[in-house]
Amino acid sequence: MGGHDRVRTRRPARVRVAATAAALTLMAPMGACASGGDGGVPTINLYYPPEQNLQQVVDRCNIEADGRYRIVNRVLPREADEQRVQMVRRLAAEDDGMDVLGLDVTWTQEFASANWVREWTGQDRAEVEEGTLDGPLETARYEDKLYGAPKHTNVQLLWYRKDLVPEPPASWDEMISTAQRLKEQGKPYQVLATGAQYEGLVVLYNSLVASAGGHILSEDGTESVVDEGAVRALEMLKNLATSGVTSPSFSNATEDPMRLEFQAGNGAFQINWPFVYPAMQEANPELAEQVAWARVPGVDADTPGRMTIGGINLAVSAYSQHPEESFDAAKCLRNAENQKFSAINDGVPPTIESVFDDPEMDEAYPMKETILEQLREPAVRPLTPAYQSISTVTSAILSPPAAINPQATADELREAVADALESRGVLP
Repeated sequence: MGGHDRVRTRRPARVRVAATAAALTLMAPMGACASGGDGGVPTINLYYPPEQNLQQVVDRCNIEADGRYRIVNRVLPREADEQRVQMVRRLAAEDDGMDVLGLDVTWTQEFASANWVREWTGQDRAEVEEGTLDGPLETARYEDKLYGAPKHTNVQLLWYRKDLVPEPPASWDEMISTAQRLKEQGKPYQVLATGAQYEGLVVLYNSLVASAGGHILSEDGTESVVDEGAVRALEMLKNLATSGVTSPSFSNATEDPMRLEFQAGNGAFQINWPFVYPAMQEANPELAEQVAWARVPGVDADTPGRMTIGGINLAVSAYSQHPEESFDAAKCLRNAENQKFSAINDGVPPTIESVFDDPEMDEAYPMKETILEQLREPAVRPLTPAYQSISTVTSAILSPPAAINPQATADELREAVADALESRGVLP
């Protein structure tokens, strides 16, 4: 997800797990080189978010290409919004110096609708779809056509203190009441979640909507519905915010400060990406021994929670001078062997399901079965070219969560989302 899950801390190679894509090293400076138009070996310019060990994958693919082309890794800025702005401006200007693009899962629809990226067809499409999890594939489609090859994905889990809570809660209500009981007993009790006005709040709300069986948009992504399930999700968000068990900073909470609060021993529960696990092992190994993980609770106790997925899709620019080589390069960058390498070394969960079965994944991903369970029944953010606008208005309307008035907020949201749907194609 999105950009919100791109947080990383230094850690031993053996325990690098799921933060999407941020790295601590600065890489090669950006260049706007043309794609080898001099008749020599074609240069395939890869524009991708910072990922510490991606250059090793690029090197492997260049060896495999055997002189047919050479991929050059052009590292995008760290912030997701800046990545998008840079790519949108260059594509809108029909810049032919970009070939393979690393798109946040929320951008694929927008780029496809603007005709900035090429459709994956024929054998290329078949190769991408084979063995790839349905949720990530869904984020890569627009109007039933494939416009991206899912390179990695990500999903949040429930992290809880097993010394305080013997069994993970089945529902949000149970989690809140357990936290209230711990508070009365003077024990660590907080339920830590992303309540700040940004994409993380939209992710939390979208997950609650899906868990309640609701919808923000119609099935085809063209109409604002904000249905009864979406209202129930607002009730749950309000309930959490006013229950006395969140952090005092809930309305400003983002992923990393939330991780630090849990690591400091203040939380009984945390809903966060898997990067928190290796970070905790490093920063507070004693506490880490008391931390377990589970699927995020449901809105109803008998229906497992569904969580919003993040990740990156590889797309080929409509203006690339070397589309055939670009599709080939993208397929190499996200093949099973390279997904396993990136999963273990950069903490970005694979989109090819069989990679999870590899024994080498066991140590880096002790929670891999739970990740896979959530990935098999995911929540996907509204699939529409206007997603950026919808996300902006949604986070504004939901903030602060304690001020939500479920029915009135739903009505306001329905109207704002309808307006946002009309603003598709707006350049930053």
